[in-house]
Amino acid sequence: MNQVIQTLLNHKSIRQYTDEIPSDKIVTTIVRASQQAPFAYQLYSVLLSRNKEKNPFKAPLFFIVCVDSHKFERIMAKRNWEMKSNDLTLLFFGIQDACYMAQNMVVAGESLGLGTCFLGYPLTNVEPIIREYKLPKRIFPLVGLVMGYPKEDPPPRPRYPLDFILFEDEYSDLDDEIITEAMNVMDEGYIAQNYYRNINYRIPLEDREETFTFDDYSWTEHICRKLGQWNDSVTDQKEQLEKCGFFIDEESTG
Repeated sequence: MNQVIQTLLNHKSIRQYTDEIPSDKIVTTIVRASQQAPFAYQLYSVLLSRNKEKNPFKAPLFFIVCVDSHKFERIMAKRNWEMKSNDLTLLFFGIQDACYMAQNMVVAGESLGLGTCFLGYPLTNVEPIIREYKLPKRIFPLVGLVMGYPKEDPPPRPRYPLDFILFEDEYSDLDDEIITEAMNVMDEGYIAQNYYRNINYRIPLEDREETFTFDDYSWTEHICRKLGQWNDSVTDQKEQLEKCGFFIDEESTG
């Protein structure tokens, strides 16, 4: 077992941080290491806040990793080119680039003793970020990442068994037994850790009667409630993209 593999296997989300502030050198090292992630076009930028009082969980570092077409369109202009790629394809490539970079930041930070936690809300609430960071058009805040020295040490959370996610040569026939086993691995793992009981939270049901308690409410029910109740229309997310200057219904860029 080498250090990189051990760091990956030990990953857990950290939401409580000490008062110790990571040095400028550590911040530079993390971002520089993240740049070595594979990429298609380097369509990313990273925003950073060190304002603990405003940052989520009062973390000393709060990064927002963005899809950034703005910079390369400036390069294209200097080369006497205009963007022809449609925004949907551009966003797919940019999301790949930004996600590779964000994951490298997590691995780099945790290898240096920091804790991390991804936050998905930036992509659904772009206006405050645009205002705070004075973002020009063609930059889309994709994912938040808090980081600092951990004040807690939760166990790694469960993951699906390999036969549920690894398919060699062809996609497997997922019979009920395989699906039930995968659900049990996740649910029993979270219940054993008292995860939802400890945070005292269940997603409210909108049109069903509540039948779960913290004895049986677990990960698959939690995620089912998200996917079964939220974001049924693409309108809201298209509006967020359009505020950033991306138009996925058009053949050309905005």
